[in-house]
Amino acid sequence: MKQGTVELEIERIVAGGLGLARTPGGVVLVRGALPGERVSARPAVKSGVLRAHAIEILDPHPHRVDIALPPGADLPLEYDEQLPVKQSLVEEALARIGKVDAKIEQIHPSPRSLAYRTAAQYAAAPGGGLAARAQDSDRLVRLVSDPLVAEPIAQAFAICAERSLHGIEEVVLRASLHAKGVLAGLIGERKANTDRIARALEDGGVAGVIWAEPDPIGRFRGRTRLLNGAERLIEDFGVHATVAVQSFSQVNPLAARGLYREAAELAGTGERAIDLYAGAGVLGLHLAGSFKEVIAVEINADAVRRGEADARRLGAGTLTFHRGDARSARHFLPADVLVVDPPRAGLTKEVAGLISENSPARIVYVSCDPTTWARDVRRLCQTGYGLTFARPYDFYPFTHHVEVLSLLERQ
Repeated sequence: MKQGTVELEIERIVAGGLGLARTPGGVVLVRGALPGERVSARPAVKSGVLRAHAIEILDPHPHRVDIALPPGADLPLEYDEQLPVKQSLVEEALARIGKVDAKIEQIHPSPRSLAYRTAAQYAAAPGGGLAARAQDSDRLVRLVSDPLVAEPIAQAFAICAERSLHGIEEVVLRASLHAKGVLAGLIGERKANTDRIARALEDGGVAGVIWAEPDPIGRFRGRTRLLNGAERLIEDFGVHATVAVQSFSQVNPLAARGLYREAAELAGTGERAIDLYAGAGVLGLHLAGSFKEVIAVEINADAVRRGEADARRLGAGTLTFHRGDARSARHFLPADVLVVDPPRAGLTKEVAGLISENSPARIVYVSCDPTTWARDVRRLCQTGYGLTFARPYDFYPFTHHVEVLSLLERQ
């Protein structure tokens, strides 16, 4: 064994998908290891914490799977073995960070464990084809295939994988299982090769291709142009809503349908509901028949345009959109129920304070990060709310990521 290399026994998976091991020198957080495994690694201090990547799996988990997964798929276990890991991540976050004694309902599994993703982003690999960035690194890993993506994306992936992508930095793909189609976004310089790739994608059955100018602020923040075909597709999220490459929609619609239905049940009925961080308003559409007024607050312009068009198409006259950041919800409070689905960072202190000041009777909180969710639950419970329901949902099989659906009620 090389100098500095040690053998570690992994106790469990903790936040971030890291394996926790104990040594005389302290706790080590290990990337690439599963519970119960014995691995070799070279721990090093990073940001005050001992961290390591598993160099070799010396004693593998009995249910570890041998599938060519992309970087980021950090839970290579048989699917039934993944669910208890995710359940424990939510339970541990609530106990350790939230300091709240409440029952966590049984996790809702994904209807598909593979071929579930209807959205994916890839970097152009040097020399052609598609790549993904390794975890905790800017290193590109060239991909031959991606077993996590749905069939329409796999078809577009195959077209890009066999071509030079000179001039393109990223390829963004968005599929619809309902429409059985896929849209592509090509981010990079507008060159002849970009147009050739767009034509190849169109010839291969891709429903629409958009070019986007690279922008340091983020994807699709600069100039965009529809090169061919459609800009949007219809997807079934329990309601028929549009999806596009330029703005966010849930990547696992089969799993999301169940969460949206249960969220609407938890929201109940009333005069006014506010859907904060609404995206294109899919959850607002689920609420539209139960409230006299539903106000969807969202900052992304494309998402607002899609949501307004969907509401008109579906005849959801009680749903209206306001383009603005989460703080602008103050103009529409009070409300009977507030639905929040914030980004991974959770609620800012300002937004949490705004909620507490206006004190809606019910808060339906949807989270993609158990640690920030638990932190926010603790803050809200300190201002007079009680956590009365929480259930994990698995939207991302073969990764440590897990959604949480919860209800907080004013006590």
